[in-house]
Amino acid sequence: MTQTPMTDPLLLEAAADIFASVCTPADLEAAEADGWAPQAWAAVAEAGLPWISVPESAGGEGGSLTDALAVLRVAGRFGLPVPIAETGVLAGWLLASAGLQAERLPTTVADATGLDWDGTTLTGTVRNVAWGAAASRLVVLAGTSVLVFDPTTLRVERHTGLAGEPSDTVCFEAAAPLAVGTAPVGVDSDTLALRGALTRVVLMSGALEQVLVTTVRYTEERQQFGKPVGRFQAVQQHLVHIGQQTALLDMAAAQASASADSGADADLQRFHVLAAKSVADDAARIATRAAHQAHAAMGMTREYPLHYATRRLWAWTRQWGTGAQVAGALGASVLDAGADAFWPTLTR
Repeated sequence: MTQTPMTDPLLLEAAADIFASVCTPADLEAAEADGWAPQAWAAVAEAGLPWISVPESAGGEGGSLTDALAVLRVAGRFGLPVPIAETGVLAGWLLASAGLQAERLPTTVADATGLDWDGTTLTGTVRNVAWGAAASRLVVLAGTSVLVFDPTTLRVERHTGLAGEPSDTVCFEAAAPLAVGTAPVGVDSDTLALRGALTRVVLMSGALEQVLVTTVRYTEERQQFGKPVGRFQAVQQHLVHIGQQTALLDMAAAQASASADSGADADLQRFHVLAAKSVADDAARIATRAAHQAHAAMGMTREYPLHYATRRLWAWTRQWGTGAQVAGALGASVLDAGADAFWPTLTR
């Protein structure tokens, strides 16, 4: 396995304390109702968490991509309802790579492939932009150009994803950006999609851990026929499935994260991220089904908090590539490498 430096546990403990204070069920319900969580954003912004891995020279906090992804995993555990992944790991990375400054504002990102960028204005429509209406800045990759927009100057159609978080349609009508930079070689639509997929993998790893913790606690506390339901064999089988998938996804996320932050060969990084996203899709499907089965009717209620994790898992499987899409891309890359490379690729 590729080795990278470990993230300071104190950073993760501090992040967990902050997230816990602003991600109560009442906070998450309010965020879904309003489409934004100002208190949550203020807390994470004050600590500088969204800008970890963005160079200080570009307005960030510095630190490694490993650190940023480790914090994202904690955010996934708590269901943090703000664009922490988009602000730093995606938009901040694009800005820094193009020599632009990251502002201390909630920021999201979009790929403008297929849109008309004439060097001055951008025309076209991008769908499923996370936090499109809630963000204060939108960073767009248009070919080799990195563009910065103020979403309030654009036409944004508000939509809500399965997790209750904004997933908006942004319409550019000969829109002039606030700033323009040039992306270097290696920063393109494909690498943005891979980086986006990696953020979802680590978020899902954290959310799945929360599903496991919630389910184990419930089955230990819930009594049936004079004993905890967790002692029944059928329920234990569900717990085993959740535990297996949580461990599998955690390993896949760790490998993909290590590869992305190690300077490994681009093809190897791509392989690890695609494989991890495929694993995440399967893990979410298998583990959430088992969790809701173990909870029975209680797990289907709005009042019980299980759905904050499971709905996010389902939503994240559809962002930056579905399981079927990444599995197809993974298979194509293996076929393209030829028969002689198949076994080494499979076993490495």
